[in-house]
Amino acid sequence: MSSPAVLDRAGIAARIPHHGRMCLLDRLVGWTPERIECRARNHRDADHPLRSASGLLAPCAIEYAAQAMALHGGLLAPPAAGARPGYLASVRGVRLAVARLDDIDGELQVRAERLAGDANQVLYGFVVADEGGRTLVEGRATVVLNTPLPLEVATP
Repeated sequence: MSSPAVLDRAGIAARIPHHGRMCLLDRLVGWTPERIECRARNHRDADHPLRSASGLLAPCAIEYAAQAMALHGGLLAPPAAGARPGYLASVRGVRLAVARLDDIDGELQVRAERLAGDANQVLYGFVVADEGGRTLVEGRATVVLNTPLPLEVATP
C-alpha cells in the first residue's frame, strides 16, 4: 500500500471531514486493511468541543472511534477516488467502563476493526482504552457509505 503507516494530526485532518478542534485524533500509529489504531490526548482539554458542564462524558468516545473509522475508510480508498462519504447509522453493544474521559491520564488509544462490509455499509468493532490498555468504552458501529442526504423533505 502506498498510504502512510503513521500520520500526525495535520495528516489525519487532511483525510477526514472533521477539521479544527473537531479533529479529535492526534496520531495514526498503524493500520491494515482490517484494523486501525490511533492516539488522542485532547480529552483533558478544558475547551474540548464535546465537553459539557459535567465534563467530557464517556459516550464521546464513540466520536473518537467514528473518526478512526473515517480515517480507515480514507486510507483504504484508491488515491484517485478519494474517501467516500459515510454516516454513522447505528451504534450497538456499547459498554462504558467509566463515566468520563477528561479524568483519564495519558493518551487515549482508539482502535477500530472492520468486521464486515460491502460497497454500501461497513460494520466496525471499536475500543477506546487508556494509555495502559484498560478498556474505557467499546462497541460496534455501522457506517453507511455514499448515501446522499435529501436536500428537501417532501411534504404530503
